[in-house]
Amino acid sequence: MGVIKFGTDGWRAVMAEEFTFENVRLVAQAIAEYINQNGMGKRGLVIGFDTRFLSSRFADAVAEVMLGNGIPVWLTESCCPTPVTAYTTTFYKAAGAVMLTASHNPPEYNGIKFIPEYGGPALPEVTDQIERNLMRLLEGQPDGTLYRSLPLEEGYRQGAARRIDPREEYLDHLAKSVSLEAIRQRPLKVVVDPMYGCGAGYLEEFLGRADCQVQVIHNTCDPLFGGIAPEPMGRWLNELKEQVTQSGADLGLALDGDADRYGVVDRHGRYFTANETLYLFFDYLLRTREHRGPVARTVATTHMLDRIAARHRLPVVETAVGFKYISQSLRENGAVIGGEESGGMSVFGHVPEKDGILACALMVEMVAAMGKDPGEMEKEIQTEYGTLASERLDLHTTPAEKSAISERLNGFNPADIAGYKVLEVKSVDGIKLVLEGNRWALIRASGTEPMFRLYVEAADSVELDRIQSAVREMLHL
Repeated sequence: MGVIKFGTDGWRAVMAEEFTFENVRLVAQAIAEYINQNGMGKRGLVIGFDTRFLSSRFADAVAEVMLGNGIPVWLTESCCPTPVTAYTTTFYKAAGAVMLTASHNPPEYNGIKFIPEYGGPALPEVTDQIERNLMRLLEGQPDGTLYRSLPLEEGYRQGAARRIDPREEYLDHLAKSVSLEAIRQRPLKVVVDPMYGCGAGYLEEFLGRADCQVQVIHNTCDPLFGGIAPEPMGRWLNELKEQVTQSGADLGLALDGDADRYGVVDRHGRYFTANETLYLFFDYLLRTREHRGPVARTVATTHMLDRIAARHRLPVVETAVGFKYISQSLRENGAVIGGEESGGMSVFGHVPEKDGILACALMVEMVAAMGKDPGEMEKEIQTEYGTLASERLDLHTTPAEKSAISERLNGFNPADIAGYKVLEVKSVDGIKLVLEGNRWALIRASGTEPMFRLYVEAADSVELDRIQSAVREMLHL
């Protein structure tokens, strides 16, 4: 067994290599011990799973370990989105939840995500304790057992295990953050693509309550996700774009494998990045909601949010990459909205977990209420706040090259990049160079692969290309 580490969003590994039933039970035991160490065992645990191969069986294995440790379980009847599982944790006031998913990873992967009682991603101090428990288990127990387990059937007989369908409760809660009435005033024609994932059925039902005309593609259960990565980014959404333009729909909406990320296509078939939709959402919420607070974004996310916040005299909370830090700001700072460029967002009053269903529903409300396409709203914001071009490059290296580049990044503090003066160097997560004129570049090493991610934002694509080239040349990247 390799080292099991919780990354930015749980533990993920290739099935039949590291992600085995034995290892899943070991991780479940470590989580069970964390729950009992903190005196929350009697509150029970929610368990959800996605559409991946054997996810339901892995979920059963987790449930049996929890039962063996005296922790009651609510186990979803069928596959369940991550944000729905997170909300259900708060609905039952449970000690937390375990979600069996590898999110947008390729189909050969699976994963475990622990969601604490507040219904959002676990912070490092939580996963560190779980990892310590796991290491202690691997060192051996006095009785020779690695985990305790009770058959599910016995759990049902004792009343300690229950099957649940949380869909209606979640959709009712979603209606507190997204106005069905606003959508009913101008129902839209929408194409929904859940990408063969566990988000199938949720948007269709919610938008149907608002009298929208909904067409759905890729809504069957397919552990292979139709042969593509279940990631709602432009290159994977060609069929959605075609369906939108051919059917004359107002919007195309996509969800990733566990429905915590989203993609948006307008009626012309144009894909909108998360950076673009986030500032549309922020501007719209400030127009239509009374709550005021900061905007929370990761170091890799657009500074257009900063410009809008400054106009409204609101603070910006900049976090390391990972929605767990955005979640913390939503909970502790009362952020109006929190988001990341990779497609995660949530809003004040909703579950503090990234939620693609929420994002898609809010996009429908915004287009219906404003009577404008996303592109029209974007032009209005650009007229008021100026333009910004953003891009992320994934730059693959050899392990030796990665080590050499990492050395060059230590103390990396150039006077200028592509002729633009460096005003500040930040090391919140990687190295971020804040340049004059609201330009910036961020270089982050992958924690799992020989690869670097280079994020750049500038006034236009020409400036963006110049900064990208200059950074790569300086670092030999």
